[in-house]
Amino acid sequence: MRRTVKEFRHAKGQRLVYLTAYDYPTARLAERAGVDAILVGDSLGMVVLGYSSTVPVSLEEMLHHTKAARRGAPDTFLVADLPYLSYATLDRALFAAERLLKEGGADAVKLEGGEEVAEIIFGLSRAGVSVLGHVGLTPQTASQLGGYRLQGRRPEEAERILKGAMALEEAGAYGVVLEMVPKDLAKEITERLSIHTVGIGAGSHTDAQILVFHDVVGLYGEFKPRFVKRYLEGERLFLEALSQYVQEVREGVFPSDEHSF
Repeated sequence: MRRTVKEFRHAKGQRLVYLTAYDYPTARLAERAGVDAILVGDSLGMVVLGYSSTVPVSLEEMLHHTKAARRGAPDTFLVADLPYLSYATLDRALFAAERLLKEGGADAVKLEGGEEVAEIIFGLSRAGVSVLGHVGLTPQTASQLGGYRLQGRRPEEAERILKGAMALEEAGAYGVVLEMVPKDLAKEITERLSIHTVGIGAGSHTDAQILVFHDVVGLYGEFKPRFVKRYLEGERLFLEALSQYVQEVREGVFPSDEHSF
């Protein structure tokens, strides 16, 4: 049975599992594996669409993939990312959220930023939109943060992230993603908030964990962040199978009588 926002709001210490999924087959697998929530992240721009970052991802692309993921996981709580600049104003955020929830079938949306987006989250929440926040490393603005690196190492950075997370809770977010922050900072934020935290590269003290599907199963080339644990070398296995198919066709082995009518 699909979890509710109310359950996530009161999910402190439950060790919840989030996973990204971007289409019907990956969402179907995530649901069958028993994850608590699926995120249709704008990371699909990099791992599915081949962009160099998440910035080029459009609302139409997010909508397309959210619909597909919902069809694959009809009984799992589904969160969809608001793409870059789609929440620059409250009107734009409401428009994007409306499409992702009403057309895409998402249960909630996620957006990046701390205190600077609190007003947007407050407006979305007042309109009845469930919002997952995201602080620490924020990929849409990674270039402003010095690239894909650990955030919150310096005291002033840590203070900014902590205040940002608290502002998101006050604005009405039902949870907050903590990405690439020191585990002690993630622990402090988790203890200070009454809503649940979702860690990625933030240690073991958050209430939930999230990883990218393609990282978990080894389908994103040689790129492997330190915080990722690969549970399968999928790219190698897929390549072996495809290479065997190519060889058998060229050698006349496939199709055999077994595969013919």
